[in-house]
Amino acid sequence: MQNTLKSFGSTLEGEFFIDDVLRRLYATDASAYKEMPLAVAMPKSISDIKKLIEFARQHKTSLIPRTAGTSLAGQVVGSGIVVDVSKHFTRILEVNKEEKWVRLHPGVVRDDLNKHLAPFGLMFAPETSTANRAMVGGMVGNNSCGSNSVVYGSTREHLLEAKVILSDGSDAVFHSLDPDEFIKKIENNSTLENQIYRELFDILNDAENQAEIEREFPKVSIPRRNTGYAMDMLLREKPFIETGPDFNLCSLLAGSEGTLAFITELKLNLVPLPPKDRALVCVHYNTIEESLRGNLIALKYNPSACELIDKIILDCTKSNIEQNKNRFFIQGDPGAILVVEIGRGTAEERDRDVAAMIAEMQSVGLGYHFPVLFGDDMGKIWTLRKAGLGLLANMPGDAKAVPVIEDTAVDVNELPEYIREFNEILHKYGLSSVHYAHASTGELHLRPILDLKTAEGQQMFRTIAEEIATLVKKYKGSLSGEHGDGRLRGEFIPLMVGQKNYELMERIKDVFDPENILNPGKIVRTPPMDTSLRYTIGQGTKEIDTLFDFSDTLGIVRAAEQCNGSGDCRKTHLSGGTMCPSFMATRNEKETTRARANMLREMLTSSTKKNPFDHKEIKEVMDLCLSCKGCKSECPSNVDMGKLKAEFTQHYHEANGIPFRSRMVAGFAKASKLASIAPGLYNFSISNPVTAPIIKAFLGFAQDRPIPRLSTTTFRAWFEKKFKPTVDPSEAKGSVLMFCDEFTDYNDAEIGATAVKLLDKLGYVVEMPAHEESGRAHLSKGLIKEAKKLAEKNIKLLAGKVSNEKPLLGIEPSTIFSFRDEYIDLTRGELKEQAKAIAENTFLIDQFLASEMEKGNIKAEQFTEEKKRIRLHGHCHQKALSSVVPSKKMLSLPKNYEVMMIPSGCCGMAGSFGYEKEHYEVSMQIGELVLFPTVRKEADDTIIAAPGTSCRHQIKDGTDRVAKHPVEVLWEALV
Repeated sequence: MQNTLKSFGSTLEGEFFIDDVLRRLYATDASAYKEMPLAVAMPKSISDIKKLIEFARQHKTSLIPRTAGTSLAGQVVGSGIVVDVSKHFTRILEVNKEEKWVRLHPGVVRDDLNKHLAPFGLMFAPETSTANRAMVGGMVGNNSCGSNSVVYGSTREHLLEAKVILSDGSDAVFHSLDPDEFIKKIENNSTLENQIYRELFDILNDAENQAEIEREFPKVSIPRRNTGYAMDMLLREKPFIETGPDFNLCSLLAGSEGTLAFITELKLNLVPLPPKDRALVCVHYNTIEESLRGNLIALKYNPSACELIDKIILDCTKSNIEQNKNRFFIQGDPGAILVVEIGRGTAEERDRDVAAMIAEMQSVGLGYHFPVLFGDDMGKIWTLRKAGLGLLANMPGDAKAVPVIEDTAVDVNELPEYIREFNEILHKYGLSSVHYAHASTGELHLRPILDLKTAEGQQMFRTIAEEIATLVKKYKGSLSGEHGDGRLRGEFIPLMVGQKNYELMERIKDVFDPENILNPGKIVRTPPMDTSLRYTIGQGTKEIDTLFDFSDTLGIVRAAEQCNGSGDCRKTHLSGGTMCPSFMATRNEKETTRARANMLREMLTSSTKKNPFDHKEIKEVMDLCLSCKGCKSECPSNVDMGKLKAEFTQHYHEANGIPFRSRMVAGFAKASKLASIAPGLYNFSISNPVTAPIIKAFLGFAQDRPIPRLSTTTFRAWFEKKFKPTVDPSEAKGSVLMFCDEFTDYNDAEIGATAVKLLDKLGYVVEMPAHEESGRAHLSKGLIKEAKKLAEKNIKLLAGKVSNEKPLLGIEPSTIFSFRDEYIDLTRGELKEQAKAIAENTFLIDQFLASEMEKGNIKAEQFTEEKKRIRLHGHCHQKALSSVVPSKKMLSLPKNYEVMMIPSGCCGMAGSFGYEKEHYEVSMQIGELVLFPTVRKEADDTIIAAPGTSCRHQIKDGTDRVAKHPVEVLWEALV
């Protein structure tokens, strides 16, 4: 079969993979399931898709359509060929402003689509919590809803037309058909499309079937109904109901999970942008039960969303760098918060209804705190709410909040009673559950906490599913409200809609896909819901010795297992943020944090080697990780891939040797110290056309990348021999310790000198303590044993010297933030406590100056009144571990300086990454996403500022513009 697959793959325009690495990466999604696919295809054309369909027919295999792969019910896991359209089927084809519709490919990201539509005053309304990476094809497959579904409904309500390829390879277009057009479709039986329409007519025109559907399907009062195929929706269309809308197979296609046809193009309804006068009321409750009663009051006021966040998720936000910043509105320790969005035509109408709603809740004793938020603060709350799924993976240990019955929906008026009975069932087994999300439409995401590595956990997985399905049926609810049936809930569809209706669904599957090639085993004829699980009974969790401290996650394996597949790392550059730069450039799943975590988890768990890190598969997926640390703050599950990669690389080196280039990069400081004896000779050697190419080839560096030049003197030598302090210590505003990092010391000594002179002129005593190099170069190449030695030496040298009264300042973000990150994780015991104490008083110089400005110690009057425009690019580690805001505040001190942040993620250089010949192209692609185009558009007199030395070099190499360190900009502004 391997030769057959290889031969077939060569006929495609797109990519086709049969190697173990890609297959392993596509064996999971965001569900509890895992199944090794036969191959992975990334079709580039409709012709490719038709070839794949024909291949599946001929060889009796199957196709699993996939976009972002965030399915929670195992929809994109299977043993056939995974067909990933997220890379090439990504075009927005046409927007019709007047008729309010858009045509597009299924691989367009929902939030990217709405950015494109915003200038037209329009948007695609359904909004999933994964909207910054969820693609419309997947939204159609699952009939996604989102937080605003109380107003806009589900994807089904907005799907106008779909171009598809049927299971026999024929083309079809599903759209509205009036009764006459519908009859014409069933008049002959010549095509598969005709046969489909005829079979549906036969099923739905039968009075007995109609009665059975009406009797057994979920209540019509439940807007979120995704149980099985939507026969009930078709039954409410013409010709079956005279007053209904025209018949449209899109009603069935939405929610069919790729089991009926392969979508190639979609036409979506658009709506006007929501009112600008909106507010969020974040009502704090003591209990879940109170919040659900409050929800019924909130619904009286026609909110555009009512979203629940429970205590478990709120507690998870405390340990997440990014989401902890978004807790500013929380008072006390609420058992639940109901986020109510109210939008009106005017601010007066909005404020009136907000006040009335709060007053009614208070009158019946519901809620104890009612913060009302506007503007940018609203976005922070929605970010926190959307992070809920990923945050759940933060829970330490093997017991996790498991997706099993999280998608149930009932009539919203029955939600309080349903949740009471739901929790009674869980409590009977000694379990508790997470409660969050869509209170407004009767669907809470409910996740019991189970350990699926144990027989007891897997048995409870089934038991809870069975009991809750029976409870949902009692309320005539939907077992799936928006996440679909997949292989998780398909087993229970006969219970939910009755055996006869289930058999009708089987007939629908059979007429659409008689050879069962389209995503089989989903919705109908699914395998048992407790088979093909990601974890096997008794596998346990390997305890592996590591250099970094992984005690917070109970070991490195569990650190990798924190990734739950929700795919936050798949967002594009249009969504902002840093994670994950190589994926943003390549759009390859292999370059996601998710892929790296999955591969690390898989290999460490299954390895039989003495050194479980010694696997080329891990090395392959780690290759394009830039260690930008974006995931450390932006991944809701706290997957710190920079740390994981460094640990892996150290152990991989132990088994396979340290590459020459890695040794050279790690030895940067020692080599620079030697070269600084004759900096002129060194600079001539690396820059002249004769020797420079030889040196680059010797080092394995890209020929197109200039090697950084050495300063004529070192920073430390300048400080010790040439710096003449002007500030009187007795009159100084304070004292600081300056960390002389190796990059500033040898390459950017002029910037170091400027920083010291600036501090001195502003009234601060500057000292430069004795210390070793930071170890950043060693960390970047995975030589963490050496980095650990340097960290320990520096901690010992600086312990007791760094304090609140005398903080440690750094100029280069990547080095100074190692004190607040890796140094703590590389140490144990007393050294760790000393490292933490140093970290508390260690700052990037930008942070320190911004803080002093806020205290009033530095004033605008000390700087020029000249007008300047500044564009600021922040360093990745600065964004991940702190913030770029202090740099902006610092640069904004001169009253007429206009400072704007460049909405870029990683610059693409990432230390030595952008110099390495095999990484140069990706490095430049990353720069071209946002940074380079933004810089090029700026006028020549605009100042480009960047704290990071790598960033400044990347900007120069990519745009030929010279970027300045913020301290240089501020020094030049002094009067």
